Amino acid sequence: MNIPSFDIIPAPEPLKRDVACFRIAEYVGEEALSINVSPNAVPGIVFQHENGASVIETIAHSGSHHIVPTFFVHGAGAFPSVMHFKRGSYVTIQVILKPHALHSLLGLNASTLTTGSIEGNDFADCDLNAQLIEATSNQKRVELLTRFLLTKLNQAPPHDRLIEAALHLIHADIACVSVNALCGSLHLSERQFERRFRHTVGLSPQTYIRVKRFNAAISLIKSRRYARLTDIAHALNYYDQSHLIRDINAFSTVTPKQLAQKTDDFYHDQIGYSTL
Repeated sequence: MNIPSFDIIPAPEPLKRDVACFRIAEYVGEEALSINVSPNAVPGIVFQHENGASVIETIAHSGSHHIVPTFFVHGAGAFPSVMHFKRGSYVTIQVILKPHALHSLLGLNASTLTTGSIEGNDFADCDLNAQLIEATSNQKRVELLTRFLLTKLNQAPPHDRLIEAALHLIHADIACVSVNALCGSLHLSERQFERRFRHTVGLSPQTYIRVKRFNAAISLIKSRRYARLTDIAHALNYYDQSHLIRDINAFSTVTPKQLAQKTDDFYHDQIGYSTL
């Protein structure tokens, strides 16, 4: 079976604080494709269509199925899902946002999109979806999305610098970071920190750390540097191997053994993603 290929386009300089990159995924094949997606705690904007209709039939997670519009923004998410694509070739364009960008760039309360999405026309000031459908190339679509985001940048609320500092600290030491240590470093009560983190990122700090530590475990499995899950658990400061397995079960749709055999499937979904 064919797999999607990816093209990564860096964000222009004015957007780099809030946008990781643009990612174009292209699939050339006839089969209906289903892709397992593990959470990475990263929000984004997605456009995809074929003759004005969505090429994604449904997105399934937590026992429910969601119909997908052609243009939407999604939250960070903390659950595994399966994306079911219709038969035939397709192209999708994703704006991969920084963890804080739903708030800092789009002016949204990220906690309202923790496990969901909203249609593009609900947050775009113009009928951007129609313009994207009518565009004759992916380059022109990226240009349209860039102009839209630059407009949002000029209207954006102030950044929450303390939460962005917390994100830097988390990513710098994902194996050992704790919520208590973050609160001490930032001189915030745990209640204040959690409220501001949820508003900006969309997840609780503890859930965000768990997801990012799981992502780090996937990277280590992919690297083949460790022969045993026990060693990966130790490297990432899990209490023991069973705690790592618990997170694998929570954040993926496969067993640890299957995951070790299919890391490429999960790795592809991380292409182009960055932290800050």
